[in-house]
Amino acid sequence: MKAVNQEFGLKISRQQVEKYDPTKRAGQSLSKKLKAIFEATRDGFITNTAHIGWAHRSTRLRVIQRVGEKAEEMGNLALVLDAAKQAAMEEGNSFTNRREHTGKDGKDLPAAAPAVAIFALPDNGRDA
Repeated sequence: MKAVNQEFGLKISRQQVEKYDPTKRAGQSLSKKLKAIFEATRDGFITNTAHIGWAHRSTRLRVIQRVGEKAEEMGNLALVLDAAKQAAMEEGNSFTNRREHTGKDGKDLPAAAPAVAIFALPDNGRDA
């Protein structure tokens, strides 16, 4: 409602908005055509992050850089170090859940070492 008022200068009520949302009681009688438009728009909004600035690494890094530079001007060395650490983590993919499933050139990854090494103890001349 605030967004409509800011963008178009119109004052509308919550009920007027809900008439066009088929998931709300007021919008249950919405036509099939408008329901299809609603679903397509919602799916696009949820899956497409291209229009969200914070979704891009370069945008986040620029903000971190500005914060670091401002902190350095103010003499806040702790914040400068935090910004540098944040930028390094951002650039090093610390904030992704990507996992490498293949090795170099698509080959298999090397087998992981067993967590516990099992070996035979010497008997040291004792009888069993």
